[in-house]
Amino acid sequence: MAIREVLRMGAPLLWRVAEPVSDFHDPELQALLDDMFDTMAALNGAGLAAPQIGVSKRVVVFGIDKNPRYPDMEPVPTTILINPVLEPLGDIMEDGWEGCLSVPGLRGRVPRHTHLRYSGFDQHGAHFQREVHGFHARVVQHECDHLDGILYPMRIKDMRDFGFQKELFGEESGKE
Repeated sequence: MAIREVLRMGAPLLWRVAEPVSDFHDPELQALLDDMFDTMAALNGAGLAAPQIGVSKRVVVFGIDKNPRYPDMEPVPTTILINPVLEPLGDIMEDGWEGCLSVPGLRGRVPRHTHLRYSGFDQHGAHFQREVHGFHARVVQHECDHLDGILYPMRIKDMRDFGFQKELFGEESGKE
């Protein structure tokens, strides 16, 4: 278990499509998950994708209960999601402020589906699915974008809605 360095926007690995996990019994998978949770917690993140710590695998972790970076957001259950598939349920999109550990200090207003179903595997290879709304749906979409080489600034429609959190909100903690 270790806190890993988070790659920042511009690192070539962040632009690549990650490889699927095929061996759920590989001890390196559990070590990766432990490092991801340690890193996410140390940086007060809501989620983290394996490519952000230099591992090109289709693995994301997320979860939020009480977090100083997201003081007003509803809780999101702690989740390990491997080889995810996202299915939007409806066409309703909502703009919301996002930040990213790979794009430190900046925030942008990003359109996301408000309602979706996601499925994938846990660390033991058990398949599961969930239907989610709101902030939970936003977090899943944001993290899964990393698996396809997409960072949230690439989804911003109006670059006037992108900037340093202090300038946008007058505070260091920003908004999500």
